[in-house]
Amino acid sequence: MSASASAGADRDRLEDLGEVRADEQMDWPKVEALLRAEVPDLPPAPMQVRQFRGGSANLTYLLLFGERQMVLRRPPLGPVGKGAHDMKREHRVLSRLHRALATAPRAFLFCDDPAVIGADFFVMERRTGVVVRDAFPPEMTGFADLERRISLAVVRAMADLHLVDPDAVDLGSLGRPEGFMERQLSGWKMRWEDAKDADIPLFYDLHDRLAAEIPALQRVSLVHNDLKIDNCQFQADDPDTVTSIFDWDMTTRGDPLADLGTLLGYWNEPGDPAQRMVMPPPVGGSYPSRQEIAAEYADRMGGFDLSRLHWYEAFAMWKTATVVQQIYIRYARGQTKDERFRDMNGRIPPLLQMAEQTLDAVRYG
Repeated sequence: MSASASAGADRDRLEDLGEVRADEQMDWPKVEALLRAEVPDLPPAPMQVRQFRGGSANLTYLLLFGERQMVLRRPPLGPVGKGAHDMKREHRVLSRLHRALATAPRAFLFCDDPAVIGADFFVMERRTGVVVRDAFPPEMTGFADLERRISLAVVRAMADLHLVDPDAVDLGSLGRPEGFMERQLSGWKMRWEDAKDADIPLFYDLHDRLAAEIPALQRVSLVHNDLKIDNCQFQADDPDTVTSIFDWDMTTRGDPLADLGTLLGYWNEPGDPAQRMVMPPPVGGSYPSRQEIAAEYADRMGGFDLSRLHWYEAFAMWKTATVVQQIYIRYARGQTKDERFRDMNGRIPPLLQMAEQTLDAVRYG
């Protein structure tokens, strides 16, 4: 294998790149024609396409024009819930936010013409680096206290987003902060109804409890709505800095503790009755506790009343149960052949049970 081929293989391994799945091919000649008409100075080399294989919802592709590289994102195949997988929103956010936040890639082009690939999509700059999913790449495992360092880097990146003034990046009209969590509850309940294939009474019991106990809004910030380790990118030689954040299609203005609750809702700890999400196994260090995550965030933000943070954590697991059901039902209905999703619905009962246990506890503040 040549040196360049070896480097390309290493890049594909680190960034989970592969050939486009057969059932997720698009009309690439139409995409190329649009880009050549709308994006200046594209090299004449024919467009080549690879697929980012990680993730479980939106489809993400690498477009190569010789040395020029861009990324295309579109919703998953088949019907999607109202307001979900909003490529127009993601383009709006990323075409502005990059001015003030180094971790936000820049978006170049949005297309809502279904004649091109049958769905809305947008194209953004390519950021290279490592996305850590179920294992640390060998290039990172030599760092001392690796788990703690990448974890706190994610928390700092979250706080940096929440400290951005939306008005300063022309996003002051994005979303409606008042009633934000009320709409989150009603919206995710509606998505559950659209995707469910069985009734689970605990889902509705939790909804009613959460709706009756919504905390008061302390601050209005830009909210990512799915900020976690595997939506962040690192450089293999720097575990202390998030270089990019991905998956901005649910971003709005609202309660920043919703983002912190989401991260905690994904966060595994020893003694948990079930796994909350897939995280890389330790390689010689240990992950910070959920208490430490919350304390790091509060310190970075200059203080927050965290006495109701358990509510946001419980809400996050309840919401994640809906997300898991949405992913599973696409497989069950034949909208995707991705075998990763075959048994995903088995995660739902433990998530709801842990949400109930969390709502019964006061752990922060």
